[in-house]
Amino acid sequence: MEKAILAGLETDASRGSSIYTMQELARLAQTAGAVPVAEVVQSRARPDAAYYLGKGKVEELKIIAAETGADLVIFDDELTPTQIRNLEKLLEMRVVDRTALILDIFAGRARSREGKLQVELAQLTYLLPRLAGRGTQLSRLGGGIGTRGPGETKLETDRRRLRKRIGDLQAEIEEIKKHRLLHRRARQKNDVPTVALVGYTNAGKSTLLNTLASANVAAEDKLFATLDPTTREVALPGGGSFLLTDTVGFIQKLPHHLVAAFRATLEEITAADLLLHVVDTAHPQAERQMAEVNKILSELGAEMLPGLVVFNKMDLPEAAWQYPVLARQYPEHVAVAAKNGRGIEDLLMAVERILRQGDKQVEILIPFARAGLLSLVRRHGRLEAQEYLPEGIRVRAVLPARWAEKIRREL
Repeated sequence: MEKAILAGLETDASRGSSIYTMQELARLAQTAGAVPVAEVVQSRARPDAAYYLGKGKVEELKIIAAETGADLVIFDDELTPTQIRNLEKLLEMRVVDRTALILDIFAGRARSREGKLQVELAQLTYLLPRLAGRGTQLSRLGGGIGTRGPGETKLETDRRRLRKRIGDLQAEIEEIKKHRLLHRRARQKNDVPTVALVGYTNAGKSTLLNTLASANVAAEDKLFATLDPTTREVALPGGGSFLLTDTVGFIQKLPHHLVAAFRATLEEITAADLLLHVVDTAHPQAERQMAEVNKILSELGAEMLPGLVVFNKMDLPEAAWQYPVLARQYPEHVAVAAKNGRGIEDLLMAVERILRQGDKQVEILIPFARAGLLSLVRRHGRLEAQEYLPEGIRVRAVLPARWAEKIRREL
């Protein structure tokens, strides 16, 4: 396990919150396989253009590294290529910023081909502008006879290869996007409602999916334990069902490379009929985490979709004192403890109420020859009564308007 020093900056804009972002950085480092051995936070009005931290503080980092035997320094922000080069030169050790750390975690978590492609695209997009200064031994020497280099430099070759690979990845992801669109249209044709779980990383989305759908999705107390989206069918209390999709968790300072690369996957959110915003109620920064999720949903154009706040981890004592404050701010919510099943019935009833808005009550007579239509009523609606008559089955049910019309046409 590598030893890491964590370095952060508290500016006027982030005052009071750096303690939590540094705690999050420590968890990210541990998830990536590093052991934090020291932490340095500097207060400055703004980041230093050359070193991010002040040069004196960077010199202090070098001393701490020698004392602790650290292998690398992890910074709590995305650094510019210039800052990385200057820091590595002064510290004489590896420098990793928050973006590179998250990308490294994603690379280890990706399991599906789509996930691996998206992570590689994000990594290469991040790496491309940071190639400057590498491979300079092959650079052209200058202008004039006798001073020209061997032709294309190694740096230029690397950049060209990266750009080609980025283009290939974008083309492959676009193909996957088309397949997703076909699957989405098939689901819409079958008129099965879709619900997407969104929320901050480690809020308990996968645990909730497992509880609702009796699934076996990996759920760990780690950041970004789930990367590839998973969809399962969930039965509604009054009949019918919906498709529930678990999506990648969000985080503060989420790299824009990742948002861009995962746009095809995240579009599953924008196509949902309902968003369940899962919140870690026990986290001291729950409100800030909710704001971060809402910000990313807005960037995706999903802020206007029907949503329901799900306050999770209500079995933890830390949630007890935060919940009353959050509940007043978000009156439309359900409180659950996904791990032990508390509040799950209330959640399903709330989901059904929202999904059933616009449904209509119908009374129809189904001939015995078309008795198969009864299974459609049960699958897509709520069967309230049925009576067997000589001419057929009289049914009273609550159905989505589209299915009510479809069944009438089939009679």
